[in-house]
Order: sequence, then structure tokens, then C-alpha cells
Amino acid sequence: MTTTPSSHGYLHGFSEGEEQRLRRQARIVEHRIHCSLPFRRCRNLIEVGSGVGAQTEILLRTFPELHVTSVEASDSNLEAARRYLSKQPWLADRYDATHGDANSLDFEAGTFDGAFLCWILEHVQDPARVLSELRRCLKHGSPVVVNEVQNASFFLSPYSPHTLKYWSAFNDHQFELGGDPFVGAKLGNLLQRVGYSHIETDVRTVHLDNRHPAERAEFLQFWSDLLLSGCDELSDAGKVDSETVEGMQAELKEVGRNPDAVFFYSFIQAQARTS
Repeated sequence: MTTTPSSHGYLHGFSEGEEQRLRRQARIVEHRIHCSLPFRRCRNLIEVGSGVGAQTEILLRTFPELHVTSVEASDSNLEAARRYLSKQPWLADRYDATHGDANSLDFEAGTFDGAFLCWILEHVQDPARVLSELRRCLKHGSPVVVNEVQNASFFLSPYSPHTLKYWSAFNDHQFELGGDPFVGAKLGNLLQRVGYSHIETDVRTVHLDNRHPAERAEFLQFWSDLLLSGCDELSDAGKVDSETVEGMQAELKEVGRNPDAVFFYSFIQAQARTS
């Protein structure tokens, strides 16, 4: 869902529209991601794959005594993050937005006392290497939080065959680009493999039906934007045709109008400690 160091699996592009979409996404899921983060005692945190700075701003707002070093590989995203954060003077001197590669972080061992990753490992070719390199940069006992997708969980009602066909192409192409749209379910294994301890995984579910009509409408619009953000890449690669895209758009509008619509999606938040 966001940009990553050395990413080949990012199919959303780097446009101004994508920048705005990422910020809307961060606001919409903020309460599901930031409700129980273990950073109250941290003072010097590293955020890997920080994108346009949307999560950076939330971290700094949530933890007033925190300094965040954000690492991003995309020059355009890094510029967008700096521009966005500089417009909020209360954040001055509390962050460093730096260019870097998650596979080879330019920091000495034990530099940071906490780490945050959000929608990054789905886009990298070797998640274990990223997590191992991150561990090197952390002090003993530092908390680490990793949020990742589990795209097999997506469900939409009424039944929307064009949307499901598009979603399948979306995930297949991400694999072909070197990413992993199902990496969330693998976080426990990945963290254990590279030496983290106290590993816990929490399935965070977005289940919206008639009990939450306003939030359902907001999330359906966000999800439509997310799907369409990959349209140019998928079309150029020959993965979807115009019939599928137009059919998906019609289905999403119909779902949005249906009084009995259901949206369901789960992602994984893993928390661990360096040992």
C-alpha cells in the first residue's frame, strides 16, 4: 500500500494523486493501526518505507516525545514527505526524512530504540533480509511493529466477478514484480527466522455492513481508489482489459448503492522485540 526501498512490487505509481490517496488511506485506517503501539518509552524510532510521510505524521502526533528517522527509496515520495511534514511547524526537529535502501541501512548497530513498518514488505523481494538489517540497527529489547497485507481475505457483497478478476490480476502481477500480497500471514515465521523474540501477530479485520453505513461508504470509496490506482500498470502489462476495468467500476458503484453491501478485509499487525 505504500512505497518501499528497492521495491519492484509497487504497481500504484508515484503521482500526485497517489500521494493524496496514501494520506487518505493513512487517516482511514489510523485507529486500526495506531491504537496499541508499544512506543511510549521510545525516543529514537526508525520507520522503514515511509512513503509520503503519512504514517510519520501520525507517529509524531501520537507520541509527542518521539523522534522519527524515516527511510524511503523513492526520491519523489521523499520530496513529498518533506514537503508535507515541513508544513506542520510543530513537527520541526522531530524527524529526519532520509533516502535509503532497506536491504542495507546506513546506520550503525544499535542506533534506534524502536521500529515501525507499514505496507512495505509486500513490495520487497526479500522481506527476511529487510527485517534482519533492521534488527541490526536496533538496541537490545527494542519494540518492532510490522503492518502487512493479507490480500486473500478480501470479500465483497453483492457478488462482483469483474472486481474479483481484477483483484486476482492485481495480486498475480505484484508477485511477478517481486512482491508478496500475502506476506502478512507469514510475519510470525519471518520475524522468528531472523532472530526476533516475543513475537505476537494480531489479525486486524475491517468488517463493514449495515451496522456501520457511513464507515462502509467511506471505506468502499477508499478501496475503489486503491484498486484503480493500479489500473494503468495492470493495463500496460496486459493483465486486465477494458471490459474488466469497466465492469469493476460498475460493480463498485452498485455495491456502494446497495443497502445490504458487505465489505470484509483483514491485515496483520505483528509486534516483536529484538533479542
